[in-house]
Amino acid sequence: LSFIIIMIINFNQLIIPVRIVLEKNIEFMTSIVQEEENATNEWKISIDCIGVDAQIHDGVDSKTLNKYVGHFAQSGYILGNVALAAHNRGYPVNYFKDIKKLQIGDVIEYEYRNLKLRYTVYNNVIIKDTDTYVIENTKENIITLITCVENKPELRRCVQGRLNMNNLEENK
Repeated sequence: LSFIIIMIINFNQLIIPVRIVLEKNIEFMTSIVQEEENATNEWKISIDCIGVDAQIHDGVDSKTLNKYVGHFAQSGYILGNVALAAHNRGYPVNYFKDIKKLQIGDVIEYEYRNLKLRYTVYNNVIIKDTDTYVIENTKENIITLITCVENKPELRRCVQGRLNMNNLEENK
């Protein structure tokens, strides 16, 4: 975990509060990751505006996606890029059937153990199935949702959201 804090001579006392907020959020997120003994096993995604409320499991194989939203192994769990996949039609569960309706500004809630994160959608595009860079881990804290495009097996829908640091919430 690393980030850059630019040191500026404190002319108006505004630099210190910004630095404290950044440090507190990073400390909070890091402590949650390390707090294994008190953690619950809750792992889910909720997108109220399109009616998604689903459990998440590791893997994106057909067995996993027939029951859950799948998590790409090369992506993050809390920090970095949380990359998830699900079916959108024709399977026992089709959690991402309406992600094409997501608009910039919509909220995606992601819960991992005892941490609930809120992401704001900033991107909803069609990509090639070979564009795997979107599921790789990143330094920026984002969530990436991937599903197929109807009747176009070589294409994928990719929805991305940025972490809203103002809404970190520890579940009690």
